[in-house]
Amino acid sequence: MHDDPAATLSAYPRPIRQLAVTGLGHDQPTLLITNQAQPPARQVIQSYARRINIEPRLAEAIQSFSLDALAGAVPLNVDLDVVLSVLAHTTCAALRRRLPGYGPATPDTLQRRFLNTGGIILTRGHETVARRNRRPYSPVLRQASLPETISVPWWEGRTLRYEYA
Repeated sequence: MHDDPAATLSAYPRPIRQLAVTGLGHDQPTLLITNQAQPPARQVIQSYARRINIEPRLAEAIQSFSLDALAGAVPLNVDLDVVLSVLAHTTCAALRRRLPGYGPATPDTLQRRFLNTGGIILTRGHETVARRNRRPYSPVLRQASLPETISVPWWEGRTLRYEYA
């Protein structure tokens, strides 16, 4: 890493801070430019790393949930589409973190392997059971840190349980 706190830009009136970071998996160093001279280099790099991660996640949302093909002219539909897309993406991210070995998986992969699975739904009194058909990836779901039963407050406190056939 190289930290130059006095670099200049032709169209910027003050000195800027430029960091050149190697070892990030690219052939050339990654250049970071900031006007903040105070934070330690490590903190600046971590901040930029979080920002850089946003772009691939947006690309996933666009590809997986057709975020670039919103429902149209009525602003309410567009707002609803965006909210539902963000919720779906967040739900996939939460599932991805719980599945062993699937941390970097895209929503498309999760949908193909886990979510697009048939089954039956059984209602037993105050409990609803979603019995999923067996798939090659069922063992991964069994190993995941998913709760066995879920109490659903907005569903009159009923419990939801998943079973794997």
